[in-house]
Amino acid sequence: MAKEFDVCVIGSGPGGYVAAIRASQLGYKTAIVEKRHLGGVCLNIGCIPTKALLRSAEVYEQVANAEDYGIKVDDYSVDFPSVIKRSRKVATKMSKGVQFLMKANDIEVFMGKGVFDSKEELKVLDDNEEETERIKADKFIIATGARPNELPNIPIDGETVVGYEQGMQLDEQPEKMVVIGAGAIGIEFAYFYHAMGTEVSVVEIQDQLVPLEDPEIGKELEKIYKKKGMNIYTGSSVEKVNKKRGRGSGLKVTVDTGDGTEEIEADIVLSAVGVKGNVEGIGLDEIGVEYENNTINVDKKTYQTSVENIYAIGDVAGPPWLAHKATHEALNCVEQFAGEKPMDINYNNIPACTYCEPQIASVGYTEAEAREEGFDVKVGKFPFSANGKATGLGHQEGFVKVVFDEKYGEWLGCQMIGHGVTEMIAEVVAARELETTGHEIIHAQHPHPTMSEAVMEAVAEAYKVGVHLGTKVN
Repeated sequence: MAKEFDVCVIGSGPGGYVAAIRASQLGYKTAIVEKRHLGGVCLNIGCIPTKALLRSAEVYEQVANAEDYGIKVDDYSVDFPSVIKRSRKVATKMSKGVQFLMKANDIEVFMGKGVFDSKEELKVLDDNEEETERIKADKFIIATGARPNELPNIPIDGETVVGYEQGMQLDEQPEKMVVIGAGAIGIEFAYFYHAMGTEVSVVEIQDQLVPLEDPEIGKELEKIYKKKGMNIYTGSSVEKVNKKRGRGSGLKVTVDTGDGTEEIEADIVLSAVGVKGNVEGIGLDEIGVEYENNTINVDKKTYQTSVENIYAIGDVAGPPWLAHKATHEALNCVEQFAGEKPMDINYNNIPACTYCEPQIASVGYTEAEAREEGFDVKVGKFPFSANGKATGLGHQEGFVKVVFDEKYGEWLGCQMIGHGVTEMIAEVVAARELETTGHEIIHAQHPHPTMSEAVMEAVAEAYKVGVHLGTKVN
């Protein structure tokens, strides 16, 4: 016999568990179904444990460069298993936190795979595809997330070619690694392993690293990483991965550079070529939920699917594939059907962050995108090499770039690369949400010395009132 609920959420990532909590807060009897880990990919094998790994890499780099700060460290080394162990400990703590939140909000948790039997009923299956529970609900929210894409010629086998999940839990640190794809996931792993001492080669089919970012960001990152000794292949593709013959072990990775082919030796290949939504095997076809290219079609105001009582949020509802986007869609979805009146999400004001070092953060239009949209633009750029706090920290690489509309003064976008910039982008997001003008940003006193001054200085450069770059104004 089916257990009855007002709302049932399928998936417990940053979209799913937030949707369940908000539904319970608004008085709905709520259930959540999770196939694997409470907290989903983000808390268990994505956002959170990777940041723990990246922190270890940053600490190791600081120790390795301690003499630059007048500190002598005579003996240090990487304990790779301990680095991985710490990352898993952080992930476990966060997952337990979600478990606590479910209990605190009276949300019933069902572990297993949720499959629609009808638009009103969901069956929960165990690992053997045996039904363990049946749930009846007035409304369902699909938050099943996404999984790694695979290149047809370079499938992920979990041994020679791994995805992000295996990449963050390797038993041993590889001596040589090839990373396919230089988006956020690929470049974060490339930074982590290179900083820890692995010889890393990055292969990106587009003409720049982090191809979704402003070209100046990609160019700056490539310059920094080449200087650090990372091997960068842009405008290139991996054709095949073969195990080496003869004595010893390892791989031969054949790369088409556009000017010919090159063979790279590696111990392991990490494939990071994007993600696709988890739409298969959950009964969508049987109940008429429409989707295409692994993305469920939804109304971007209500998140309702083609079936009136079924909603979809987060990665499975399409890009951008970001945890904070999923969370906000969760809140809006539940508040909409509860009769609340949430503000519509501005999809042009969702920040993107990449947590390599230096970090990358951006929001809104790039300069090129703004021009393509027909805007006459003002552009300002301020380097961290001219920022006192950055100089004191020893992190002078990178810059802040801002883009404004010439006619109305709208803040169209901002791109940053530098130490800690993922903590700085929120100022821009809030300012754009409030329709703040460039003159108001210049007038707002940013504390000195801080990295955040670079935002104000970049805006001042756009309006030709900057005083710290020696630029002559006619």
